[in-house]
Order: sequence, then C-alpha cells, then structure tokens
Amino acid sequence: MKVPFADKHAVIRAAVLQMNTTEDVERNESTALALIERAASRGARFLVLPEKFHYLGTAEGAQAHKESLDGRLMARMSQAARDHQVYLVAGSIWEKAEGERRAYNTSVFFGPDGRQLAVYRKLHMFDVEVGGHVYRESDGCVPGDRVVAARVEGEAADEAGAPLEVVVGLSVCYDLRFPELYRALALLGAHILVVPAAFTETTGRDHWEVLLRARAIENQAFVLAANQYGTHGAGKESYGRSMIIDPWGVVIARMSDGEGVALADLDLNYLSRVRRHLPALEHRMPDAYERRVVEAAPTER
Repeated sequence: MKVPFADKHAVIRAAVLQMNTTEDVERNESTALALIERAASRGARFLVLPEKFHYLGTAEGAQAHKESLDGRLMARMSQAARDHQVYLVAGSIWEKAEGERRAYNTSVFFGPDGRQLAVYRKLHMFDVEVGGHVYRESDGCVPGDRVVAARVEGEAADEAGAPLEVVVGLSVCYDLRFPELYRALALLGAHILVVPAAFTETTGRDHWEVLLRARAIENQAFVLAANQYGTHGAGKESYGRSMIIDPWGVVIARMSDGEGVALADLDLNYLSRVRRHLPALEHRMPDAYERRVVEAAPTER
C-alpha cells in the first residue's frame, strides 16, 4: 500500500527544525519532539532535524551517548514519525560502530509508519581549523562509504497524471562542500536534498547560504537544511539560519536566531517545469569529463 506523501496537487509541506543542542540529552530529545509536534500541527509532512540533535559537547560525552539504530533514541523518533504521520529525517546521531571506539555520524530517514526508510553515514569528516577552533571529527567518527537516496511512492499524480514518485538524497553538514556527492544524488533521481548540520558561525556567515543555493541550482532540486544554533560548550558556536531552497535557488523559508521551525510548500510540478525548461542535467557531457588534458603553454622563441 502506498503511503500518502503529497496532496493531489503534488505539494509537500516541509519543515526544517533548528535546535541549540547541548550536553543535556534529555532536554535535547524533549526539544526535538516538541519541534516535531509543532511542525506537524502546522501541516508539515516532511521534517528535518539538525546534525547530532541528541548530543553536542565534549568528546568524552559523545562516547557516553553513542546510540545503536535499534536503540531507545531511534525508537522515540520512529514513534514520533508514526504518531504525527510524517516523514522524518532524524538529523544525525552518534551511532555505535561495531568493533570501533569511534562512532558513525549517521542520519536516519523514517516513514509515517515509523519504518526506517534509509540510513546514511556521513562521508566527509570535518577536520579543519576555523574561528580559532580546531575540529577533528575523524578523531571521534568513522566516515561512511556510500551515497544514499531513498525512493518514496505517493498517492498524488504529476501534471501528466503519472503516479508521483519522490527521491530523497541524504547528506550531513560538511558534505555540503563536496558538489560531486550532490551530483551523484541528482543522478540517482533526487528531487529533495536534505542537509542536517551544525555549521559553524564562522563559516556560516560567508558560506552557508551560498553553498546551499548552489547545490539547489546545479542539481535543480529542493534543499532542506536544518542547522544547529548557538554555543555548544568550549566556546564552539553554530550559525543557525536553517532554510529551505527551491530548484531555482530561491530561499523560500528561513529561520532567524534561536530554536524553532521554518516551513515551506514544495511544489513538485514546479520542480518538473524547471528541469523541463532548463534541462541542464540532460546537457551533461560525462564522457568528455573523463578526457582530461592539461595543455602546456607555448614556449617563446
């Protein structure tokens, strides 16, 4: 049986949920559940939580709060999706890795029946020095090894009357700087690209919106980016400004400071028109991209 994904007009009401996650796990989980309820009460059917929504703090604390995919936290998220009949991207969590001291940075996508539809483990590790802080994500996290998209069938139809099918491409935070990942998701058919994040205040000021809009424009897809906001211990700070962007690159919803919800309607027929009228994805030349030549500058005589 198909689960309803959009109404008869092929419009999905989506929400990005912005949090200030700290070391208080119970408070973090309660906030996430309250924001899910708030978004669902406003008609949202597709919700995205931010990266590491259940814990942000010390490396030692992260070790203590690793979760398994069949553990208590994911059971609570599954129940929330089922209770509110929503599609839920449960941001990302510190997932226990078999035989490893480190964790995976893992995003889980739930359907309205509470089933796990897809699991994505963040590929790119945030090992950088910005804003006076050194971040060494690889010290605590193991990178994933695959690109993941989820195909969902809905009861709605497109403009031509064909059954609506939606493909959701998964990513996490620092992945945003690697356009090849998003192009791979677009080639898998992604209509919606999700970006749970804890994007830093320093990089966020100059790069967050630019990168998100670029990923939407070049892949002609909706981008749903749920960011952390505020400080998370040791002076580290996230930028916030969670947003939803349409396939033309227009920001159609944006959070301000603090915790909360930003909502927008995703018109899948509009996405189809953008791709039909400006078929850039069809104009790719993949064979030529493999034939790479660096010409030497002519020598003056």
